[in-house]
Amino acid sequence: MTTLQDKIVWITGATSGIGEQLVYECAKEGAKIVLSARRAEEMERVAKTANLTADRYLIVPLDLADNRDYSSQVKAVLDKFGQVDVLINNGGISQRSLAKETKLEVDRELMEVNYFGTISLSKAVLPYMLTRKSGMLVSVSSAVGKFGSPWRSGYSASKHALHGFFDSLRAECHDEGLKVLIVCPGFVSTNITMNALTASGAPLRSMDSATGNGLSSAYTAKRMVMAIKRGKREIVIGGFKENLGVWMMRHFPGIFAIMIRKMAVR
Repeated sequence: MTTLQDKIVWITGATSGIGEQLVYECAKEGAKIVLSARRAEEMERVAKTANLTADRYLIVPLDLADNRDYSSQVKAVLDKFGQVDVLINNGGISQRSLAKETKLEVDRELMEVNYFGTISLSKAVLPYMLTRKSGMLVSVSSAVGKFGSPWRSGYSASKHALHGFFDSLRAECHDEGLKVLIVCPGFVSTNITMNALTASGAPLRSMDSATGNGLSSAYTAKRMVMAIKRGKREIVIGGFKENLGVWMMRHFPGIFAIMIRKMAVR
């Protein structure tokens, strides 16, 4: 896929952070965009800011925690645009708590939103892509989908699960024209930390320094769009610390196990 001109791109988590910047970046590329999140008024704001005309966007409210059946949302998209060329599974929630203190209900919520919400929507769109023998599923994972990190045990587990699912799906459906891209951002300066779940399930409501000093969401979105256009399978978008962590985990896992215990991740 060398261009997004007139392609139908569906973006979840489209009202803030990386998702909002993806809308702006895809709009600049000439895509027609489906925006999904929970707040319709915020999606309208983003669409207006992106200068999208009514024939080039669709608002589809969607809650990833309520992931039993997305058939009505998929029908709404197909009724307007007839197809989905790229589904960017960007929506999700983070965590800031120690595993030993975290209620099991919090781990379940992280899995429901980050894993089951993502694969449920992907499975709802998948048959239409396979019928056309064309399409790309994008899963926004994390650098901690490549290795575990303190204070993010449930979050990291949900992201590891995405790698297992989408790597398998890529292999299964390669001959049917499906492309799968897994994106692994490191620290990105967004409000995801503000809404991160604590041990009790309450939102953190504060910004940690590692996230606050992270890459910009605009830069991250640009890198993602480049990877989509180039048909990449996986991309890590991070600073020196995150890229070193991925490299060390791959080549020197014993040394990395010592490093991660001492690394500043909050």
